Amino acid sequence: MSLDISLAARQALEDWLARLSALEGASANTIKAYRADVAGFLAFMAGHNGGGLGLGPLLAVGASDLRAWMAHERGRGVQARSLARSLSAVRSFFRWLADREGAEVTAVLSARSPRHRRKLPRPLAEDAARDVLETVGAQAAEPWVAARDTAVITLLYGCGLRISEALSLTGRDLGPDGRLPEVLRITGKGGKERLVPVLPAAQEAVARYLSLCPHPPAPEAALFRGVRGGALGPRQIARVMEATRLQLGLPPSATPHAMRHSFATHLLAAGGDLRAIQELLGHASLSTTQAYTAVDSARLMEVYDAAHPRA
Repeated sequence: MSLDISLAARQALEDWLARLSALEGASANTIKAYRADVAGFLAFMAGHNGGGLGLGPLLAVGASDLRAWMAHERGRGVQARSLARSLSAVRSFFRWLADREGAEVTAVLSARSPRHRRKLPRPLAEDAARDVLETVGAQAAEPWVAARDTAVITLLYGCGLRISEALSLTGRDLGPDGRLPEVLRITGKGGKERLVPVLPAAQEAVARYLSLCPHPPAPEAALFRGVRGGALGPRQIARVMEATRLQLGLPPSATPHAMRHSFATHLLAAGGDLRAIQELLGHASLSTTQAYTAVDSARLMEVYDAAHPRA
């Protein structure tokens, strides 16, 4: 952060981030991104105003200042989507700061986000998802590592878990019989809890991994372990998925998260209720889940274009 930013502004930023973490359950990654976004904005405003930026000048930021900042960001190659995210963080910070200081910051709160096309989820076809589950274990030489990788990917596709959620499972999540229960209580983004049914195929995949794993499960220890016994990291699963997609000739979009997208898209295509899928995915807003309806419509149009004689 620029040395021109006042101590008061720095402290305000840290106080806001601490509140997000403690009271709203924001994840470490969210806090890191918000800190970078708002710190970058504060640093620009300090230079834009020709020096120190205390709370008084900060709360007096106007529409022209916002436009100058956004023009600067676009000039250094920041894409519209990333700039919209940064502006959202800045708005949130100013809303909190205005409430604390009793100030009026309408110029910031009313600033328009740059227009951008929302990216559609990129799921795998059903046969491709099945091929991934059957092939991912072939990337490892050791049987227990192969079983582990298969179990993790099966949870992503069979339960719609995020990779962070699957890797945060511990021995405490196992039932009295040492197996995954039929329903898992998952804590997702923002500390939001949801209940997720566990398919028998996922239960069996995890049970096979546990039977082969040289590291016995412990209540406080990660369920999925690395080769040396520590907690398995997401990068290791990403590398396994990359090797699998190359073997199967799948596109670069075939990532671990694509398995979660596939879970939602295939449920919707089979007649699943959108509200129920929202709950299973742990989305705070239905609009996020509705992106999958656009995917389904896009596939219908692809079929139409390919099959209709007049298309």
